[in-house]
Amino acid sequence: MKRLTKNLAIPFLAGSMLLSLAGCQSSGASSSSTSDKVTLTFWNIATTDPGKTAVNNVVKEWNEKNPNVQIKTSVTENNAYKTKIKAAIAGGDAPDIMYSWAGGFTKPFVDAGKILPLDSYLNDGTKDKMLPGALTNVTYNSKVYGLTYNQQAGALYVNKDMFDSNGIKIPTTFDELLTAVKAFRAKGITPMAVGEKDEWPGMWYFDMIALRMAGSQLSLDALNKKSSFDNPAFVNAAEKLQELVKAQAFDPGALSITRDDSTVQLTQGKIPMYFGGNFDAGTIDASAMKGKIIAVKFPSITGGSSETNDYLGGGADCLLVNASTKDKADAVKAAKFLAQNLSSQFYLTGAGLPEWKYDDVDQSKIDPLSKQIMSDIVTGSKASVPAWDLYLEGADAQNHQDLVAKIFGGQITPEEFAKQMQSQVGANK
Repeated sequence: MKRLTKNLAIPFLAGSMLLSLAGCQSSGASSSSTSDKVTLTFWNIATTDPGKTAVNNVVKEWNEKNPNVQIKTSVTENNAYKTKIKAAIAGGDAPDIMYSWAGGFTKPFVDAGKILPLDSYLNDGTKDKMLPGALTNVTYNSKVYGLTYNQQAGALYVNKDMFDSNGIKIPTTFDELLTAVKAFRAKGITPMAVGEKDEWPGMWYFDMIALRMAGSQLSLDALNKKSSFDNPAFVNAAEKLQELVKAQAFDPGALSITRDDSTVQLTQGKIPMYFGGNFDAGTIDASAMKGKIIAVKFPSITGGSSETNDYLGGGADCLLVNASTKDKADAVKAAKFLAQNLSSQFYLTGAGLPEWKYDDVDQSKIDPLSKQIMSDIVTGSKASVPAWDLYLEGADAQNHQDLVAKIFGGQITPEEFAKQMQSQVGANK
């Protein structure tokens, strides 16, 4: 998935997203009424478990409870979905309810008037059911256009057994991280994994380091084109990532390794560290590494931001309602049901972190790693910054990923990276 994404995510994670019921297909905002029966089309990207089963179950529950308002779903692989949904919205053939990534990906749809504003539908207590900040990344020009159901949070996954058996300290500072990298390398162990063939996984490393160096406000200011990427904090962030690359933290063939292959290295116990999204938690806890891998905050960096609790993530996965849907009230009601229940189900299964209150969720059944990320990384933090490819719009997101890939490939200096970020992505591009 994006993480959530991206594959997000992530994706986005990741990822953590939505599946269709077998055999169901849909096209366009084609809700229909025959003898008072409504059919709502719903597009999403959940192709794998645990998100796949969660979506199936939630849709099934809705359809059983609402015989006169049925949801028909269609699923598409992450990257292909991005092309599909953009074309469908541009051509007036989008579904009634659609999965999207909050932030920059959704903004062009909103600007084009294709997405239904939801403010008038949310005064029924819906907002009170959501966690603080859940609507931040789906609010544009002071209006709410989406319902988030899943947030992302970056975590440094650590194979505690590998650290213990090799007598190496789990890092809490960047200097300790470099020390650990060198110690594992000396033992012939590749310290970290990254699937840079897909580009966004490596971008997560940079974006997290940038958050530690620049802090949330400067990062957001640059992303919002209010300040420059050609800033010492971002140059230093590129230098820190370059330090990891030069210390051989990653496989020398990282540029040809996919994200999925990189996570297999983690779940097979071959690497001691991996920076990824919370959407990886369910996969880890379903592997032989359950209980051996823990999630910790990304290390602090000397000379960086004092806000060492800030995390990469925030509201990421959301549901939008087509402004042209024929059954607006039914579509919004269904979207609320889907979002609230997916929020709980994704949290229970390790597919995501909640954006709706979860007081009624049995804490004993929550995926252990997801629970740890929620309590140790998300709770108590003052701010978060979404993965940059979710926040940026259009080509800016791809340009950022491409430039980070050049750091991994040793094709660009930190100074050149910052200058090109400003010229290609920044305010004066």
